[in-house]
Amino acid sequence: MMTKGSGNVFADLGFGAEEAQNLLLRSQTMMAVATWYEASGLTQAKAAKALGITQPRLNQVLKGRISEFSLDALVNMATRAGMRVGLTIRPVPRVKAVAARATTPAKQHRAQRRKAGELVAA
Repeated sequence: MMTKGSGNVFADLGFGAEEAQNLLLRSQTMMAVATWYEASGLTQAKAAKALGITQPRLNQVLKGRISEFSLDALVNMATRAGMRVGLTIRPVPRVKAVAARATTPAKQHRAQRRKAGELVAA
């Protein structure tokens, strides 16, 4: 049986909402830089110089070592590669936001009931 994902693999893996969002943005930016490198035809040394980083740092990007990079550093690389980086922020429906913060199925159920006006005190 397949389960529908949330659209964020990191959230689906159990990371907290804030960390999952950060990881998703970093991974998307990291993949964009890696794709640029593959299409550039440059050596790692020349590509790293163009990105303003060292060759070993570029190698970490290409290996997907996400924990080694801040979003700021990855945005800087993408910008140096000639990309325009954007961020879209959308509100999350209230019930989903409350449920996402709940840590257990029971807490999620109570949060949904509270939102629906069925539960006054937990």
